[in-house]
Amino acid sequence: MQKNILITGAAKRIGASCAKLLHSQGFNIVLHYRGSETQVRQLCNELNAQRADSAKILQADLLDFSALQELAEQASSVWGGIDVLINNASAFYPQTVDNVSETSWDEMLGSNLKAPFFLSQALMATLSERKGCIINIIDIHAERGLKEYPVYSITKAGLASMTKVLAKELAPQIRVNGVSPGAILWPEDELSSSAKTEIIERIALKRAGEPMDIAKAVAFLINDADYISGQIISVDGGRTLFC
Repeated sequence: MQKNILITGAAKRIGASCAKLLHSQGFNIVLHYRGSETQVRQLCNELNAQRADSAKILQADLLDFSALQELAEQASSVWGGIDVLINNASAFYPQTVDNVSETSWDEMLGSNLKAPFFLSQALMATLSERKGCIINIIDIHAERGLKEYPVYSITKAGLASMTKVLAKELAPQIRVNGVSPGAILWPEDELSSSAKTEIIERIALKRAGEPMDIAKAVAFLINDADYISGQIISVDGGRTLFC
Protein backbone atom coordinates (compact mmCIF):
# COMPACT_ATOMS: atom_id res chain seq x y z
CA MET A 1 0.00 0.00 0.00
CA GLN A 2 1.29 3.43 -0.97
CA LYS A 3 2.19 5.53 2.07
CA ASN A 4 1.17 9.16 2.37
CA ILE A 5 2.83 11.87 4.45
CA LEU A 6 1.56 15.25 5.62
CA ILE A 7 4.32 17.76 6.36
CA THR A 8 3.40 21.09 7.94
CA GLY A 9 5.50 24.07 6.93
CA ALA A 10 6.77 22.16 3.90
CA ALA A 11 7.54 25.06 1.57
CA LYS A 12 11.18 25.60 2.54
CA ARG A 13 14.05 24.83 4.89
CA ILE A 14 13.74 21.61 6.91
CA GLY A 15 10.20 20.89 5.73
CA ALA A 16 11.16 21.03 2.06
CA SER A 17 14.21 18.81 2.65
CA CYS A 18 12.02 16.21 4.36
CA ALA A 19 9.60 16.35 1.45
CA LYS A 20 12.32 15.85 -1.15
CA LEU A 21 14.01 12.94 0.62
CA LEU A 22 10.83 11.09 1.54
CA HIS A 23 9.40 11.62 -1.94
CA SER A 24 12.57 10.10 -3.41
CA GLN A 25 11.90 7.04 -1.25
CA GLY A 26 8.48 6.55 -2.84
CA PHE A 27 6.13 8.34 -0.46
CA ASN A 28 3.30 10.61 -1.56
CA ILE A 29 3.61 14.03 0.06
CA VAL A 30 0.95 16.50 1.17
CA LEU A 31 2.71 19.85 1.38
CA HIS A 32 1.16 22.22 3.89
CA TYR A 33 1.99 25.92 3.81
CA ARG A 34 0.64 29.14 5.29
CA GLY A 35 2.05 31.98 3.20
CA SER A 36 4.98 30.73 1.10
CA GLU A 37 2.89 29.98 -1.97
CA THR A 38 5.58 30.54 -4.60
CA GLN A 39 8.05 28.20 -2.92
CA VAL A 40 5.54 25.45 -2.21
CA ARG A 41 4.17 25.47 -5.77
CA GLN A 42 7.68 25.22 -7.15
CA LEU A 43 8.43 22.28 -4.86
CA CYS A 44 5.16 20.55 -5.72
CA ASN A 45 5.79 20.92 -9.45
CA GLU A 46 9.29 19.53 -9.00
CA LEU A 47 8.03 16.44 -7.15
CA ASN A 48 5.18 15.79 -9.59
CA ALA A 49 7.58 16.08 -12.52
CA GLN A 50 9.51 13.19 -11.01
CA ARG A 51 6.38 11.11 -10.29
CA ALA A 52 2.91 12.11 -11.44
CA ASP A 53 0.23 12.79 -8.83
CA SER A 54 2.65 12.23 -5.93
CA ALA A 55 2.48 15.66 -4.28
CA LYS A 56 -0.41 17.92 -3.32
CA ILE A 57 -0.59 21.39 -1.76
CA LEU A 58 -2.86 22.41 1.11
CA GLN A 59 -2.96 25.89 2.62
CA ALA A 60 -3.94 26.54 6.24
CA ASP A 61 -3.31 28.98 9.04
CA LEU A 62 -2.44 26.69 11.94
CA LEU A 63 -3.54 29.34 14.43
CA ASP A 64 -7.11 28.87 13.19
CA PHE A 65 -8.59 25.88 15.03
CA SER A 66 -11.21 25.17 12.39
CA ALA A 67 -8.51 25.25 9.71
CA LEU A 68 -6.65 22.49 11.56
CA GLN A 69 -9.66 20.22 11.34
CA GLU A 70 -10.16 21.06 7.67
CA LEU A 71 -6.48 20.44 6.91
CA ALA A 72 -6.67 16.99 8.50
CA GLU A 73 -9.82 16.12 6.55
CA GLN A 74 -8.44 17.36 3.24
CA ALA A 75 -5.09 15.62 3.72
CA SER A 76 -6.81 12.35 4.58
CA SER A 77 -9.01 12.51 1.48
CA VAL A 78 -6.25 13.18 -1.08
CA TRP A 79 -5.09 9.56 -1.40
CA GLY A 80 -7.42 7.85 1.05
CA GLY A 81 -5.49 8.26 4.30
CA ILE A 82 -2.38 9.55 6.05
CA ASP A 83 0.40 7.26 7.28
CA VAL A 84 2.79 9.87 8.68
CA LEU A 85 2.32 13.31 10.20
CA ILE A 86 5.41 15.50 10.44
CA ASN A 87 4.77 18.49 12.70
CA ASN A 88 7.43 20.81 11.32
CA ALA A 89 5.78 24.25 11.07
CA SER A 90 7.05 26.59 13.77
CA ALA A 91 7.12 30.23 14.79
CA PHE A 92 10.59 31.47 15.77
CA TYR A 93 11.63 34.99 16.70
CA PRO A 94 13.53 36.61 19.58
CA GLN A 95 11.94 38.26 22.59
CA THR A 96 12.97 39.28 26.06
CA VAL A 97 10.76 38.38 28.99
CA ASP A 98 9.73 41.98 29.53
CA ASN A 99 8.45 42.46 25.97
CA VAL A 100 6.42 39.26 25.58
CA SER A 101 2.85 40.20 24.74
CA GLU A 102 -0.23 38.04 25.05
CA THR A 103 -0.50 38.12 21.25
CA SER A 104 3.03 36.81 20.71
CA TRP A 105 2.52 34.23 23.47
CA ASP A 106 -0.65 32.95 21.80
CA GLU A 107 0.99 32.94 18.37
CA MET A 108 4.00 30.97 19.55
CA LEU A 109 2.05 28.43 21.59
CA GLY A 110 -0.56 28.13 18.88
CA SER A 111 1.93 27.38 16.12
CA ASN A 112 4.48 25.34 18.04
CA LEU A 113 2.35 23.34 20.48
CA LYS A 114 -1.41 23.69 20.10
CA ALA A 115 -1.44 23.02 16.35
CA PRO A 116 0.73 19.86 16.54
CA PHE A 117 -1.49 18.47 19.31
CA PHE A 118 -4.83 19.08 17.65
CA LEU A 119 -3.58 18.05 14.21
CA SER A 120 -2.38 14.80 15.77
CA GLN A 121 -5.79 14.41 17.40
CA ALA A 122 -7.61 15.09 14.13
CA LEU A 123 -5.54 12.47 12.29
CA MET A 124 -5.70 9.79 14.99
CA ALA A 125 -8.25 7.64 13.18
CA THR A 126 -6.39 7.40 9.87
CA LEU A 127 -2.98 7.04 11.53
CA SER A 128 -4.31 4.29 13.79
CA GLU A 129 -5.97 2.43 10.93
CA ARG A 130 -2.75 2.50 8.93
CA LYS A 131 -0.44 1.87 11.95
CA GLY A 132 1.29 5.12 11.18
CA CYS A 133 3.53 7.50 13.07
CA ILE A 134 3.92 11.10 14.16
CA ILE A 135 7.24 12.92 14.11
CA ASN A 136 7.63 16.26 15.86
CA ILE A 137 10.43 18.63 14.91
CA ILE A 138 11.56 19.99 18.27
CA ASP A 139 14.82 21.83 19.11
CA ILE A 140 17.84 21.08 21.30
CA HIS A 141 16.97 24.26 23.23
CA ALA A 142 13.79 22.61 24.50
CA GLU A 143 15.85 21.20 27.33
CA ARG A 144 17.66 24.29 28.64
CA GLY A 145 16.21 27.20 26.69
CA LEU A 146 17.75 29.60 24.20
CA LYS A 147 18.57 33.01 25.66
CA GLU A 148 16.24 35.77 24.46
CA TYR A 149 13.84 33.18 23.02
CA PRO A 150 11.88 32.38 26.20
CA VAL A 151 8.45 31.64 24.74
CA TYR A 152 9.89 29.71 21.80
CA SER A 153 11.92 27.58 24.21
CA ILE A 154 8.90 26.97 26.42
CA THR A 155 6.81 25.82 23.47
CA LYS A 156 9.48 23.44 22.25
CA ALA A 157 9.84 22.01 25.76
CA GLY A 158 6.10 21.44 25.66
CA LEU A 159 6.40 19.74 22.28
CA ALA A 160 9.09 17.42 23.66
CA SER A 161 6.81 16.52 26.56
CA MET A 162 3.88 16.07 24.20
CA THR A 163 5.94 13.62 22.13
CA LYS A 164 6.39 11.33 25.12
CA VAL A 165 2.80 11.74 26.33
CA LEU A 166 1.30 10.93 22.94
CA ALA A 167 3.63 7.96 22.52
CA LYS A 168 1.94 6.48 25.61
CA GLU A 169 -1.58 7.57 24.76
CA LEU A 170 -1.60 6.48 21.12
CA ALA A 171 0.24 3.18 21.49
CA PRO A 172 0.26 0.52 20.24
CA GLN A 173 -1.27 1.63 16.93
CA ILE A 174 0.68 4.88 16.44
CA ARG A 175 4.36 5.54 17.12
CA VAL A 176 5.33 9.06 18.17
CA ASN A 177 8.91 10.37 18.10
CA GLY A 178 10.77 13.64 17.75
CA VAL A 179 13.87 15.07 16.10
CA SER A 180 15.70 17.97 17.76
CA PRO A 181 17.86 20.02 15.39
CA GLY A 182 20.92 21.90 16.58
CA ALA A 183 22.69 24.49 14.41
CA ILE A 184 21.19 23.45 11.06
CA LEU A 185 20.12 26.69 9.43
CA TRP A 186 21.01 30.15 10.62
CA PRO A 187 18.04 32.36 11.52
CA GLU A 188 16.59 34.30 8.61
CA ASP A 189 17.53 37.53 10.42
CA GLU A 190 21.21 36.85 9.77
CA LEU A 191 23.62 36.34 12.67
CA SER A 192 26.98 38.10 12.73
CA SER A 193 30.09 36.16 11.72
CA SER A 194 31.38 36.30 15.28
CA ALA A 195 28.13 34.90 16.65
CA LYS A 196 28.24 32.02 14.16
CA THR A 197 31.88 31.31 15.04
CA GLU A 198 31.02 31.22 18.74
CA ILE A 199 28.25 28.68 18.09
CA ILE A 200 30.46 26.50 15.88
CA GLU A 201 33.13 26.42 18.59
CA ARG A 202 30.60 24.82 20.94
CA ILE A 203 29.82 22.00 18.48
CA ALA A 204 31.87 18.81 18.76
CA LEU A 205 32.03 18.34 14.98
CA LYS A 206 32.97 22.02 14.51
CA ARG A 207 30.48 22.69 11.74
CA ALA A 208 26.84 23.48 11.22
CA GLY A 209 24.53 20.81 9.93
CA GLU A 210 22.25 20.83 6.90
CA PRO A 211 18.49 20.40 6.55
CA MET A 212 19.07 17.01 4.93
CA ASP A 213 20.64 15.81 8.21
CA ILE A 214 17.24 16.30 9.83
CA ALA A 215 15.43 14.72 6.89
CA LYS A 216 17.60 11.60 7.18
CA ALA A 217 16.73 11.25 10.88
CA VAL A 218 13.04 11.65 10.05
CA ALA A 219 13.32 9.01 7.32
CA PHE A 220 14.99 6.62 9.77
CA LEU A 221 12.14 7.02 12.25
CA ILE A 222 9.61 6.31 9.52
CA ASN A 223 11.34 3.46 7.71
CA ASP A 224 13.59 1.65 10.15
CA ALA A 225 12.29 2.29 13.65
CA ASP A 226 9.30 0.00 14.07
CA TYR A 227 10.26 -0.64 17.71
CA ILE A 228 11.03 2.97 18.63
CA SER A 229 8.43 5.25 20.18
CA GLY A 230 8.56 8.12 22.65
CA GLN A 231 12.14 9.00 21.74
CA ILE A 232 13.74 12.29 20.69
CA ILE A 233 16.85 12.20 18.52
CA SER A 234 19.19 15.17 18.79
CA VAL A 235 20.82 15.98 15.45
CA ASP A 236 23.27 18.62 16.61
CA GLY A 237 26.83 17.55 15.77
CA GLY A 238 27.48 17.02 19.48
CA ARG A 239 26.38 20.51 20.52
CA THR A 240 24.55 19.32 23.62
CA LEU A 241 27.74 17.69 24.92
CA PHE A 242 28.95 21.18 25.83
CA CYS A 243 25.79 22.73 27.29
